[in-house]
Amino acid sequence: MKKLWNNDFIVLVMRILPLYVCILITQILFYFYNRPVIGDLSGVELPMLFWGSLKFSTISILYLNAPFILLSLLPLRARGTKGYQRMLFWLYTITNSIGIIVLNLADVIYYRYAFKRITLEEMHFFEENDNTFGILFKSMGENWYVVLLAALLVFFLVYVYRKIKYHPTEIANPVAYYVTNTLVLAVSFLLWVAGVRGSTEWKARPVTISNVAYYTQSPQKGAVALSNPFCLLRMIGIRQIEVPHYFSEDEEETLFTPYHYPALSQVPVAAGKNVVIFVLESFSREHSQYLSPHLNPDGGYTPFLDSLMREGLVFPNAYANGMKSIEALPSILASIPSYRTSFALLPQALSPLDGLPRILSEQGYSTHFFCGARANQMGFEAFGKLAGINRFHNREDYEAKHPGPGQANIWGVWDMPFLQFVAEELEMMKPPFFTAVFTLSSHHPYDLPAPYAGNMPEGNTPVQPCVAFTDLSIRKFFEKASKMPWFQNTLFVFVADHVSPQMAHPETRTAKGNTAILYFMYTPDHSVKGRYEQVTQQLDIMPTVLGLMGYEKPYFAFGRDIFNEPDRQPMVVNCVNQTFQCLTDSISLYFDGNRRLYVFDANDTLQERDVMDAGSVLQRNAEKDLKAILQSYYRHVSEGKFRVP
Repeated sequence: MKKLWNNDFIVLVMRILPLYVCILITQILFYFYNRPVIGDLSGVELPMLFWGSLKFSTISILYLNAPFILLSLLPLRARGTKGYQRMLFWLYTITNSIGIIVLNLADVIYYRYAFKRITLEEMHFFEENDNTFGILFKSMGENWYVVLLAALLVFFLVYVYRKIKYHPTEIANPVAYYVTNTLVLAVSFLLWVAGVRGSTEWKARPVTISNVAYYTQSPQKGAVALSNPFCLLRMIGIRQIEVPHYFSEDEEETLFTPYHYPALSQVPVAAGKNVVIFVLESFSREHSQYLSPHLNPDGGYTPFLDSLMREGLVFPNAYANGMKSIEALPSILASIPSYRTSFALLPQALSPLDGLPRILSEQGYSTHFFCGARANQMGFEAFGKLAGINRFHNREDYEAKHPGPGQANIWGVWDMPFLQFVAEELEMMKPPFFTAVFTLSSHHPYDLPAPYAGNMPEGNTPVQPCVAFTDLSIRKFFEKASKMPWFQNTLFVFVADHVSPQMAHPETRTAKGNTAILYFMYTPDHSVKGRYEQVTQQLDIMPTVLGLMGYEKPYFAFGRDIFNEPDRQPMVVNCVNQTFQCLTDSISLYFDGNRRLYVFDANDTLQERDVMDAGSVLQRNAEKDLKAILQSYYRHVSEGKFRVP
């Protein structure tokens, strides 16, 4: 008797199930590899985390395997042929080897450096970084066991797939065959749609990356539940900015506006000075003994910068507005943050904007950017031009004047020789000038030139000897520059681009600690000096510098002039693992775009006790201010308007 039962669906399900095993294995490795950043998981957290993981894994699998699922269920007699089944095998193997195994294992390593899963934002590295494959192969060598695991998981998929025997549906009647198989395909399609939406409720919004917060107790732990290609595909709509509507536009502007109309109350002590901003790769607050004496009782890794802080204007509660270098430049140079998506990668970033370099250029300053990498290797020049920088100095410029081998690593010229080059170039410039200098040597792979390898303070993490090397490089820069005529009439700003992925202490591994950075200003004539204890952020650099210089024209910025704008509340807003983080002098509040998730007291450095209280006026006001900032940001970004009308 012929079988009437359609077994294609059962075979398909059996072929899909091993993919969950592969994702689970990658997530387990992801957690243990990134445990210093993520923190410990308690038994109470695991059930919800597992449920969230199952949902995101399902979405990843269904998205990636849509062609395979469709071809497996098409009502065609050809499905039973060897050639057709061989085609399905290769489609399944190649697609899932790359999309499920390789991509998720790449996430294991990448997360420690960017604190996020891989999305479409990362694709710009393949377009703009000619060292991408060199870095990739070096990373594979350093993490050989991950490569080995990838090979084993591919073997596992192939082995299990071949063990699942396929038998063609034995329905002789053509009408019965096509009706049965069409119904199976239709039901499967409905299940697929429900699966990729993450819900059978058709009114529910499709699951997004930020939804992971519902399954975890902290933003970092949510990354464990996520999987790719979900994170990649959910960012396909990167060009579509969704503007939240918490308030009417008039009410929004009474709560927050990026339009600044200076009314200077402080003496402009830096008027006419040159401006030199050092953007320091991975200079976490924990590296400095001056900023974190309790973490460095025996001495930190920035002794020279610490000595400058004692004579300058220091910000001990400063935070980054992004998690990557490409997000730091808009924050520092134009006072425009990156929330969930890097601003510099949005098409709206091409809209006219007046960054600090352009404003100073209009005041007669020449504007420069120094980075030891190759031209636009990191995408810095693209945004620098938008912000108003006119002259870029890179590795090619350095090597034209200082040819010879052994002066650079995979990222670019070592900080020691490159900063000497910076001093030489500044000596030839006619004041006044604006210069931004981006350091590189404290970036992974954390190697040092031969004369210094093994001679820097050992440190608790691989990055700290490199931090000490950059600190020494700045010392040598100052020794040279201090003899030049422009030096005394210069405002120096030192700020980290983001926190180091290598963290030595538990308080740096919290969501708040993940953005705690080194930031201070210094003038050789000591005209700018003091200690500002309230919270501040990278966004505040441009307004504060303009205030110190006595700039009186209206300008656009999401930060605040800490000296001349007392009506603007001290507040930090950034995004940690797709969750909005709002830091005030009193609390740390976490918000997913719709509701508060957790709140910690500002003094709870390890963020161990959630004090969220729906009736708290303090928390409600902070959330209200946060909503106004977010609505203003997304409205202006969606409209591409970054100038005072």
